[in-house]
Amino acid sequence: MSNDLKAHITDMNVWMRLLFMLLFGVIYTVTRFVLIVVVVLQFMWVLFTADKNRPLLSFGNQLSTFVYQIYRYLTFNTEHRPFPFSDWPDDTTLITGEQEAAAQASTVEKNEKAASEDSVDAASESGIEADEKPVPRNEP
Repeated sequence: MSNDLKAHITDMNVWMRLLFMLLFGVIYTVTRFVLIVVVVLQFMWVLFTADKNRPLLSFGNQLSTFVYQIYRYLTFNTEHRPFPFSDWPDDTTLITGEQEAAAQASTVEKNEKAASEDSVDAASESGIEADEKPVPRNEP
């Protein structure tokens, strides 16, 4: 067995990660049932009152964020351990900084594309090709 492989296999950090992953797998299983209860309660609330229960809505958002954090940890996308090893998620959106930057870049690209399409549409309506410049008329 090579020394590198032996070092990886005997690395305690990897084995501790496995232990935490098993723990978060169990926590995830419990959160699925809690999420089902939240969904049913929210549905019943909307059915009978025609309005959303704000505290339940907030808790559902926090629980969704918590499950997302578990997924990220289990898939090795982060080393940050979710609750109870960090704070319970607050009631904010799930968008991370990287996703937000990508969304903004995508919006800029869409706006630029729409602007160029608008100029092509305006040119085609006037009968002028987009690359052609109008020839000025010399009227007497």
